Amino acid sequence: MTNLTFKQLRYFDALVRHGHFGRAAEACAISQPALSQQIKALEAEFGAELFERDRRQVRLTRFGEEIAARARDVLRSLDELEGYAHASREGQVTRLRIGVIPTVAPYLLPGLIGDLTRLHGELDLNVRETLTPKLVQELNEGRLDMAIVALPVSEPSLAEVALFTERFVLVRPRAQEGEPAPDREALREMRLLLLEEGHCFREQALSFCSTKPRTVQSRDLLDASSLSTLVQMVDAGLGVTLIPEMAVPVETRSASVAITHFKAPEPSRTIGMVWRKTSPLARQLLEIAEVVRQSAGALRGTRVDDSSGAGDGAARRAG
Repeated sequence: MTNLTFKQLRYFDALVRHGHFGRAAEACAISQPALSQQIKALEAEFGAELFERDRRQVRLTRFGEEIAARARDVLRSLDELEGYAHASREGQVTRLRIGVIPTVAPYLLPGLIGDLTRLHGELDLNVRETLTPKLVQELNEGRLDMAIVALPVSEPSLAEVALFTERFVLVRPRAQEGEPAPDREALREMRLLLLEEGHCFREQALSFCSTKPRTVQSRDLLDASSLSTLVQMVDAGLGVTLIPEMAVPVETRSASVAITHFKAPEPSRTIGMVWRKTSPLARQLLEIAEVVRQSAGALRGTRVDDSSGAGDGAARRAG
């Protein structure tokens, strides 16, 4: 296979991910006929069809599935080789692909992006917001360099660095302002509004409310796809909810709700950064982690509850 190129493998990987020639071509910034031609050339090189085609979508053949897994490994290794070359030559990160979970992204990113661009003026920054399982998958596939998530992730292939902890607060209708904070038993009796399945914040909130989260009556729960929707549902009198403290200024400014802090021990989460243990950017990512920590502190207008003890240990493991 003397004519096989890395560019063809990237086109192939894009088509696998998007399942559609038009969307894959757009992602690769080439025309659809050009993409189709490159895929045909790749199939000719392998001597077998990689995709089943119909008018609506394309599907991998069994042979294509085998090639897809191997092509992903090759491209990840190539990306790491390029990253190592950049890091060695420039001494700093020149391109950074960041993933962030939805319950952090809208609140942390505006300040963080500004801080990163001020410190690294030539940085080519790309941001992806999605749920933790997808971020982990894309990290392992080499499509992201790092991700900001709730810890622990406990993925053997990833290094973890704890950055800060933040409390959860209770959001109630404005009419309940000034009432004592409910304990766990009282909270279990309320109609609790939660993020839909798949959000790690949902499980964190449930774990505070009950030692057995799955036993909470489904009729007592209402689900939403965003923290903003949850707060508006509280405003409408549908129940109560928990949100992370960093979300309060943004999500409550247009809602008639009351914010209550719980008595100790308060529910909280640890936010951290993860990246592949094999990443050539590990040293630079530790520096980026400090920028994230400082950005989070500035966002809250005070010093973030520092997880530096855990972070230092994680940093040593990452090294």
